[in-house]
Amino acid sequence: MSALLFRIEADGPIRIVRLTSPDGTNRLTSGCVRALTGAIGELRDELKRHVRPLIITGNRQFFSVGADLNEIAALTGPEAYEFSGMGQALMNAIAGYPAQVVAAIEGHCMGGGLDLALACQRRIAAPHAVFGHRGAALGLMTGWGGTQRLPRLIGKGRAMELFVAAEKISAARALEIGLVDAIADDPVAEAMRRLQVNR
Repeated sequence: MSALLFRIEADGPIRIVRLTSPDGTNRLTSGCVRALTGAIGELRDELKRHVRPLIITGNRQFFSVGADLNEIAALTGPEAYEFSGMGQALMNAIAGYPAQVVAAIEGHCMGGGLDLALACQRRIAAPHAVFGHRGAALGLMTGWGGTQRLPRLIGKGRAMELFVAAEKISAARALEIGLVDAIADDPVAEAMRRLQVNR
């Protein structure tokens, strides 16, 4: 199942976690979140023998559109609470990973996908990347840690603009406010270059 949702590629000591959902939008369904959390745990265990920096990426059009809204709409209260905890476990596993983790972002990075990028230590965006947390426009608010990580990164006022106004921003604006660390035509290649330099 996880092979349909993401794949893990090796490039020397670096591991690339590439989101690959069948429809290309890289939705973070409950199945995907569980599988990713397990995969991150397995990669962390490998660090007992080797240092494995990570790059998390998607495809040219979509880093990730975040959680599956149809799945969320069908949740009961207790199920929604469990789903929130599941997402937090994934983000905490990434944030607590004992080697560098870089998000290489192309296309849309929205909602839970932005939470995923925020859990990484660094973010490198393609010029055409678009960022946003559209939940407020749908009557939703993330439960995956983005409400804590984003204000710490870019300040409370700017974070509120993204969360409450459901504003979408360009890669250039994301760089200006400190949401991303760099813009590169090939974010994965730039992430690899930086990880190799910092080893």
